[in-house]
Amino acid sequence: MVRETLVNVKSEPSRRLFVLDTNVLMHDPTAIFRFQEHDVFIPMVVLEELDAAKKGLSEVARNVRQVSRFLDELMRDHDKESIDRGLPVSELRAPGEPAPATGGRLFFQTRHVLGELPQNLPGNKPDNSILATVMGLQKQFPDVAVILVSKDINLRIKASVLGIRAEDYYNDQVLEDVDLLFSGTEALPADFWDSHGRELDSWQESGRTLYRVTGPLVAGWSPNQCLFLEGAEDFEAIVREINQEQAVIERLRDYRSQHPVWGVHARNREQNFALNLLMDPEIDFVSLMGAAGTGKTMLALAAGLAQSLEENRYREIIVTRVTIPVGEDIGFLPGTEEEKMTPWMGALMDNLEVLTEGDGTSEWGRAATQDLLRNRIKIRSLNFMRGRTFLNKYLIIDEAQNLTAKQMKTLITRAGPGTKIVCLGNISQIDTPYLTETSSGLTYAVDRFRTWEHSGHVTLLRGERSRLADFASEYL
Repeated sequence: MVRETLVNVKSEPSRRLFVLDTNVLMHDPTAIFRFQEHDVFIPMVVLEELDAAKKGLSEVARNVRQVSRFLDELMRDHDKESIDRGLPVSELRAPGEPAPATGGRLFFQTRHVLGELPQNLPGNKPDNSILATVMGLQKQFPDVAVILVSKDINLRIKASVLGIRAEDYYNDQVLEDVDLLFSGTEALPADFWDSHGRELDSWQESGRTLYRVTGPLVAGWSPNQCLFLEGAEDFEAIVREINQEQAVIERLRDYRSQHPVWGVHARNREQNFALNLLMDPEIDFVSLMGAAGTGKTMLALAAGLAQSLEENRYREIIVTRVTIPVGEDIGFLPGTEEEKMTPWMGALMDNLEVLTEGDGTSEWGRAATQDLLRNRIKIRSLNFMRGRTFLNKYLIIDEAQNLTAKQMKTLITRAGPGTKIVCLGNISQIDTPYLTETSSGLTYAVDRFRTWEHSGHVTLLRGERSRLADFASEYL
């Protein structure tokens, strides 16, 4: 029985029993595979909540159904007695993952183990029933470290008040600290040419200036990382090739004083880096991160218009984003898919108006230009992206910080030949429940694409919207 199996854990103080909350499995269906040598316990009320949430087409419903399929497959060859003893973790692994050498067991609540809750916490509520189950396990097995794992902050607070050890689910976190996230840029030391220029080679190729440098800093660089040297003469470059302690860097094009992109000039160093990445046909994936007003949407849209209308590199521009309201939901919206998405695309329309303004252009001319551009810009919903393939498209994913890692993977894998994907977002403004700066899909994409030679990332630092917006962003 459960008691007999858990008693064996007493002689191993490093072993723990993790009790999973429903939201952990809803958030990550593979959570039952992530505890390796430790034991996992699923209360019966969690199975009830999973059953209630299985219907629908939402991401949560799909995750719940996947959890049910995992559990059904795992119990297929086990009888009641083996389930009571716990299913070996060595049998519980996600497809394609190797089985752990040693592992704990997965237990289900097969009998009444409720503990005594305070009178102001009735046990008929799902969260309180989970707390009561954990307290019952603690009382039955005092030598076992029983830990509640939940994404719900309030449940963890109540657990701590009751003397229950509670933790967040950290397996989905890309980084331990958001400050460790790759910024895409690096400032070179003042003595860079002295320390890395002893074996310097320089040459011209198709109008580009390239350097081959050797030195200790090269090992820490990433493909398409932007470098800059501040001094009497600014030097800005991008890493093109890396081979151990040797790298080929290319001097970047200056989009600040010359070479406008659809009438847009870069206003600072980071924006110049971003335009170089966006206009490079060899870079298939670009992520731009920054606070409100740093120019993410403007730069992405200008580069998309220039390459689709002037250079005919892409057939059309597709814009999508997560539809999460800041305030109260306004309810169902009438019309087609594009008409339903229009209220969520205010930032796109605002930037489109700026890009179509020209000196001496009449009102009729601006209206005609906007109509022309809107025919090349398609607004699509994330809900209908599964199964699609985009060929020679310029895909902009706005507000990407609200995507989970799984949703981000679903979108990026839609890209066919000739397609460029641009992800925009601000990880300090996440509206999706249970997502944090370190577990956001945007953070996940930036970290995973860092070493790929056809991707680039820039974190925009300075706001360029207005002096009012800059002051409000800093002091409010």
